[in-house]
Amino acid sequence: MKKISKILLLFIAMIFFATGCSNSAQKELATNNSSSSSSDNGGTTEIQFWYGLGSVAGETMEEIIKEFNESQDKVKVVGVQQADYSETFQKVQAAIAANEPPAVFIGSNIETRAKEGILADLTDYIDEDKTPLDDYLEVFMEPAKVDGKVYGFPAYGTTQVMYYRKDLLDKAGINPEEAYSTWENVFDASKKIQDSGVTEWGHLVMYNAENLRDIAFSNGGKILSDDGKTVLINSPEWIDSWDFIRKQIFDNKTTKIESGGQGWEYWYRTIDNVMNGQAMGYTGSSGDKGDLDFSIIGSLPQPGLNGNPAKPMASAHSLLVPAAASEEQKKAAYEWIAYFTSPEVSAKWSQKIGYIPVRKSALEVPEYKKFLEENPYAKVPYEQAMTASPAFIDPTNGKITDALQIAADKVELQNVPAKESLDEAAKVAQEALDNLNK
Repeated sequence: MKKISKILLLFIAMIFFATGCSNSAQKELATNNSSSSSSDNGGTTEIQFWYGLGSVAGETMEEIIKEFNESQDKVKVVGVQQADYSETFQKVQAAIAANEPPAVFIGSNIETRAKEGILADLTDYIDEDKTPLDDYLEVFMEPAKVDGKVYGFPAYGTTQVMYYRKDLLDKAGINPEEAYSTWENVFDASKKIQDSGVTEWGHLVMYNAENLRDIAFSNGGKILSDDGKTVLINSPEWIDSWDFIRKQIFDNKTTKIESGGQGWEYWYRTIDNVMNGQAMGYTGSSGDKGDLDFSIIGSLPQPGLNGNPAKPMASAHSLLVPAAASEEQKKAAYEWIAYFTSPEVSAKWSQKIGYIPVRKSALEVPEYKKFLEENPYAKVPYEQAMTASPAFIDPTNGKITDALQIAADKVELQNVPAKESLDEAAKVAQEALDNLNK
């Protein structure tokens, strides 16, 4: 009976993979009879690289892949775009079950995935001349190490920063440095710019739990106690900060939440509100810089709330290799990883897209160094990352973060008081944590 169940599960996964995978991935499967690698007579290993990027970031990734393929003849990377990061991992799981994994993908939650046996240990593939570990920013590299082994490399770092319309603030007589110095000031300025008739909306807080989590951190909140045994997401620091935003949405109506749609649709609708002059500004990724016009857009770090220092999270999206990949695929994947995380490519990616470079030496690449001098806004994510909260590693394999997202939806979309929403989330999260610690 168990054998039949396993076969059925694999069959379902294969159906999901075949129907859910992007057209380009299916084309490669049909062409090569393998989603991940093949070798032609010249000794070139062809691998698939899956990533959930859109807009300018997706276009730039395609450009870098093309440059890598043209730079050598040992490895050919075939890029396969997915809707977003979550879809990428879902399809990677299905591909692994169908024994057709990509050779490399962009993902996160490295410690959890490594302990689940999903990720390959890359330690033995490392060439210190190509990827010297001490040249990667520690805040991004350390989460890729599990029990002294390397299970991935940071592709690019990200943190949420503030973007605003310089021209609209100027028209309303608002000083951006003062307006974005505290969260209280942000929404005082939002009310002022609305009352002036310059815009319909003030500052837009990007939909999802991550942005509300940043504000809680900047109000002195923590997710877990120092001993890791108690969930703290319904503490006064969390409740006060989330209710502060809820009241701006539903009571003061200084801001609104764009949600729904496929992939990053809600994100780009938020940006459009600002670019079209319908809103004063928004909280967005450092990676949004490639989509913005900085002749009219300015950028500043996130502020604190209630007199607390700003502590938004900084994290990395990483290049990961499935343990199910073949030895040939793993070696080829490492060559692509070494290229993409090289100082020159990391600098180019950051200059074009705005994500934080993962290599310290990227800051010394002449073109990038000059770019930062000429464009101060580009320094904001890097500077914020130096004092940011580290990425939260959910020990419950997503149950805490899922509970937070459900609570965020209630607060942002349904006007449910933060205490009620976070109390429910804390109960679910604590049960998951207690089960883990039994």
